[in-house]
Amino acid sequence: MQIAFIGYGEVGRILAEDLAPQGHALVAYDTKLAGDAGEALRAHAARTGVRLAPDHAAAVQGADLVISAVTASQAEAVAQACAPALAPQAFFLDFNSASPGAKIRAAGVVDAAGARYVEGAVMTSVPPYRIRVPLLLGGPDAAALQPVLQGLGFAPRVHSDTLGVASATKMCRSVMIKGLEAMVIESFTTARHYGVEDAVLASLQETFPGIDWEKQGAYFFQRVIEHGRRRSEEVREVAETVREAGLTPFSAAGTAERQAFVADLADAGVFGSKGTPGFARSADWRTEADRLLQHIKTQE
Repeated sequence: MQIAFIGYGEVGRILAEDLAPQGHALVAYDTKLAGDAGEALRAHAARTGVRLAPDHAAAVQGADLVISAVTASQAEAVAQACAPALAPQAFFLDFNSASPGAKIRAAGVVDAAGARYVEGAVMTSVPPYRIRVPLLLGGPDAAALQPVLQGLGFAPRVHSDTLGVASATKMCRSVMIKGLEAMVIESFTTARHYGVEDAVLASLQETFPGIDWEKQGAYFFQRVIEHGRRRSEEVREVAETVREAGLTPFSAAGTAERQAFVADLADAGVFGSKGTPGFARSADWRTEADRLLQHIKTQE
């Protein structure tokens, strides 16, 4: 098969690594190829055997399967950019964490071009599972794409033939998961400031004995520091999903702000330089909380 990746970030690179040994023709395009991260992306593509394209159209030209894995805010724009060059009956798998409304609008653009749009809802973090990450498929062409993805090594399940249902499932889950990340960072860092973190964790352990709060706290800090920008955009789509349901997204909107706040600090180097061993790699969340608190103190 010829498989195109629109977005060559963490998800795109992991999928490319798992698909490359199968002998498929892989091509990718990412807007970051022209930026500071371009050199690293080009080096990875060269190692993996992925051909890099100069734009969206060149990437999807002749592709049997297009996988869109970009930041949530760009999901519709990517569909619009790719649509004119999509091959007839090509599958367009939208991996993006966008609202049901955004997925429906993107589908309209792709389907009008003669290709087949399928929404994909990734239900947990990709790195631990890689290509086998739990994946819900949605839309009229989901059943047709499922065996194709299974043959490639994915772990897909048709969730609904109605567009938006799979995305709504993921978005509602994200209200909880991404919100918990933000709450842990806010709670643990504040507790660290007051010197009550051990008492807080002991109380949490008693209430939720099935969770290792030390380990979970370190994991949440690391993931938000490394991927807070992408997460904040996703949670803004979560907030839009809540609005589409007629509710005011008090929790989701606050979560998006906290994720973006941490992302801004990471970009400013508060947690170390990206790509260095000290960047969001501490097994003890206290290290990152102390960095955050020290930064706040310097701003006073």
